[in-house]
Amino acid sequence: MREVRLRFCKQGRLKYISHLDINRALSRAFRRADIPLWFTEGYNPHAYMSFSLPLSLGVESLCEYVDIRLIDEISNDEIKKRMNDVLPADLRILDVYDDFRDSSEIMYSDYVFKISFTDCEKAAEKIKSVFELSEILAQKKGKQGRKKVLKDVDIKQYIDKYNISVRDDLVVINVRLMAGNEKNLNPTLLFDTLIRHIETDFEWKSISRLSLLDKNYKEFR
Repeated sequence: MREVRLRFCKQGRLKYISHLDINRALSRAFRRADIPLWFTEGYNPHAYMSFSLPLSLGVESLCEYVDIRLIDEISNDEIKKRMNDVLPADLRILDVYDDFRDSSEIMYSDYVFKISFTDCEKAAEKIKSVFELSEILAQKKGKQGRKKVLKDVDIKQYIDKYNISVRDDLVVINVRLMAGNEKNLNPTLLFDTLIRHIETDFEWKSISRLSLLDKNYKEFR
């Protein structure tokens, strides 16, 4: 048995489907592509698939990862070709490889936000002023007894670096956030917090994850 990792992207319309739906889509694609997967044992066997830091709904990504186990010999190039032959256009396998690292090594993630405003220059200045605050309070869902409440949480500590620019009538925010099992900032929570702080009408364009990084800022693979 051999274990391999697939790096894939989800873009366009597929940013609107959940992680569970991505799981199902890949499961069906593996069957259609006749990939010799290893199945778990027990009462309800299913194909072994392990995802590294899956994203929330509405976020595009160029760096999604899923690990599978193979019971028969098949080349990595053949896996990539067969899968892309049966997958939808917005879900593509970018790479398949054997030598990979444990997902516990993920520490950071790079994102790009693209937002349209009536006055992008003014909006960019407002967003910059939020990033420069000593604390950035986000409203996060929590529980108080059995009651669901919104709690203020300082997310400043989870932002490693950022850059704000105006390009093609869009405000573009490049930001590096803490990610992984111990500390992780959801990009949509940051987006919602920025919009709430600046109180400016906007048109949301996209949030995309560009890369995952380890503690030394090297690309996770």
